[in-house]
Amino acid sequence: MSADQPKDETDNFAAYLEPGATVESSHPDIVAFAETAAGDAATPKQTAINLYYAVRDQIRYNPYISAIEVEAFRASKTLADKEGYCVAKAILLAAVCRARGIPARLGFADVRNHLSTEKMRQRMQTDQFYWHGYTDIYLDGRWVKATPAFNVELCEKFRLRPLEFDGAEDSIYHPFDVAGSRHMEYLKFRGVFAEPPLEQIHATFVREYAHWRNRTAAPIRDFTAEVEEDLGAG
Repeated sequence: MSADQPKDETDNFAAYLEPGATVESSHPDIVAFAETAAGDAATPKQTAINLYYAVRDQIRYNPYISAIEVEAFRASKTLADKEGYCVAKAILLAAVCRARGIPARLGFADVRNHLSTEKMRQRMQTDQFYWHGYTDIYLDGRWVKATPAFNVELCEKFRLRPLEFDGAEDSIYHPFDVAGSRHMEYLKFRGVFAEPPLEQIHATFVREYAHWRNRTAAPIRDFTAEVEEDLGAG
């Protein structure tokens, strides 16, 4: 993806500092987590770095979600559950950044994921992930991308290089894993938002994913167990 990003349709910078329906930067649990995770950071950049690693590694990645609705994406819920998929974790990181006075917004892109579990491939029937979410953080006069989705333990299992974040360079998925196999391709940039465009995300999922057109079956929840099962079978 290009380092240059289009502005969102309102270009309202103040919105990237304010709490929202899902980016609950004023929620007491979010405020407390942000304060603890920030530690003794002396600058906004170091604060953002500390917050990134707290969200990346203290919240497990789980790509299975049951609904595209406000209640499912609230930052306080992701924090309480200690797990979430890329959008939920990006929302949480945006919330804790705003809680510490750092402007943050949500970025979205379609990606092709070459690494997933067998059960996930059967369920999705595609390797294309629509509306992949990351966090855009305003530091030192520019927006910097941060992707806190994959916790370090999951990266180790999948033999991926964990995504690091230094507050200066964009942190986005690597195109290859440590063995040189294809990992992630960015296909389409969908824009930046103060709050996730849930109606647009839901419409895309229903159109593109067969399992979203029939939501009678309960979602599989234990992604880590799936990973371990796949690795054991290999």
